[in-house]
Amino acid sequence: PVSASAMTLPMPPAFDDDVLATEEVSQARLVWRRFRRHRLGLLGITVIALIALACILAPWIAPYAFDKPDTSNIMGTPGASHWLGTDELGRDVLSRLLYAGRISLLVSLVATLLSIVIGVLVGSIAAYFGGALDTVLMRFTDIMLSLPSLPLLLIFSKTLRDFGPLRRALGDNTSVVIIITVLTIFGWMNVARLVYGSVLSLKAREFTEASRALGASSFRIIFTHLVPNSAAPIIVAMTLGIGSRIIAEASLSFLGLGIVPPNPSWGSMLSGVQAYMFRNPWLAFYPGLTILIVVLAINFAGDALRDALDPRLKN
Repeated sequence: PVSASAMTLPMPPAFDDDVLATEEVSQARLVWRRFRRHRLGLLGITVIALIALACILAPWIAPYAFDKPDTSNIMGTPGASHWLGTDELGRDVLSRLLYAGRISLLVSLVATLLSIVIGVLVGSIAAYFGGALDTVLMRFTDIMLSLPSLPLLLIFSKTLRDFGPLRRALGDNTSVVIIITVLTIFGWMNVARLVYGSVLSLKAREFTEASRALGASSFRIIFTHLVPNSAAPIIVAMTLGIGSRIIAEASLSFLGLGIVPPNPSWGSMLSGVQAYMFRNPWLAFYPGLTILIVVLAINFAGDALRDALDPRLKN
């Protein structure tokens, strides 16, 4: 006879919760761990956050109204009353920089988000359905990519600006809406190509076939499974796109076809001092330096984010 003690089954080993917690690192924590190793990326995020916060709080922290002239101190040098000096109309440069940042950052952010939405729709639909729809959408994307962007930006901006009903409907916000529209029209193609390649490689995977077998609709598969799994290149493209659109807005404003008074922007500040920049170089130095710092910070953050989201990197 076998004793009861001999028949007792061995208890499974107890699992260490700390070990499990260490092994089951969430994807978000893993991305953050990789991102924080990138010192320039952390610096870029910090700089962007500080500048964006200062611009948002401009009505409360700016020493003067952006359009208030000091007629007794026209083109004044930096000093105690005006830390960064005054422009050709006696307006405080620091105050205008803060208010201009609100417009420049808003335009670039909204134009980038709209471009991402259009690019994701075009790229994912073309890749998933294929056939004639793929040919039409992606050949149109190729045509848009082959067009010279800057001359067309100028033409579209000038044409929309001269459209009377639009000016009457939008009022002082006409130039802002026009710049956002123009930058969106010519800014979605690279995102569409990225999403197209990603969705094309994912649509034949097992999870896509399982969803299709369970009766999920095509658009549910696209926007529930395929697009979220393509999030890494989309996020990186969005981050880097903000910097490129800041430069594009500044270029248009510098050429006189961007943001117009009374709304200030960093590009329009540069445009307004062309005749004075050699005599009073600080008028061009401060907005130019601000654009340089912001774009560099965004590029540093984008590079760090690209590395952090790369699944080929080790923990």
